[in-house]
Amino acid sequence: MSRQRTAVRQELAKESAFRSAQEIYARLRSAGNRVGLTTVYRALQALADGGEVDVLRSDDGEAAYRLCSQSHHHHLVCRDCGRTVEVEGRAVERWADQVAGRHGFTGVEHTVEVFGTCADCSA
Repeated sequence: MSRQRTAVRQELAKESAFRSAQEIYARLRSAGNRVGLTTVYRALQALADGGEVDVLRSDDGEAAYRLCSQSHHHHLVCRDCGRTVEVEGRAVERWADQVAGRHGFTGVEHTVEVFGTCADCSA
């Protein structure tokens, strides 16, 4: 793992919210890391390809990233602050398998993101 990828990974580990590459880049630069934006994008892509980072696309297509666990999971995401909680969804897994089976699909993968407002932001 390169120095830059390690720095990106360490920055992601600081909080659980999804963050854009530009935000990660800005925080790294303000901390004194000499890294380019293109390098941040490459590091994030490598981490995502390796299953270490989850990627969430906003309605306008912007990608946001967060460090994730290695097991299959889904996310609850706060619309206001971006706080993210990993959750298991056995019912979702059963539903996906049933729908796929009814239509003759195999090897099905899925991503589920549930958006709402966290308790802190609701208060």
